[in-house]
Amino acid sequence: QVQLIESGGGSVRVGDSLTLSCSSTGRPFTSYTVGWFRQAPGKEREAVAVVSWSGIDPYYGDSVKGRFTVARDHSKNTVYLRMNNLTLEDTAVYYCALRNPNKFRSRAPEDFQNWGQGTQVTVSS
Repeated sequence: QVQLIESGGGSVRVGDSLTLSCSSTGRPFTSYTVGWFRQAPGKEREAVAVVSWSGIDPYYGDSVKGRFTVARDHSKNTVYLRMNNLTLEDTAVYYCALRNPNKFRSRAPEDFQNWGQGTQVTVSS
């Protein structure tokens, strides 16, 4: 069983940077596509980045494209989300999850599993 754990969240100012980490306490998840999602109060959960096992050509949501970078380190069984130039709209709980192998190219939350508990990112002016 893969139990994902997110870390690295915090309270920052507009324009600051943060790096989130997604790791596992169970078996490695290196063969899975991993998605980073976020959910702000009163809003639906949205995919911000999705990266395959190879790390090649990841997906980024339009609101984070050019500011966020996803990368994975198989040796550490960890996926990172580097967030630069944070804005107030980036405030949310951030989650990582594994895509169901049968849901190729999907970015829908319902096609992901093994969700972590989330890490809060709060951006203030």
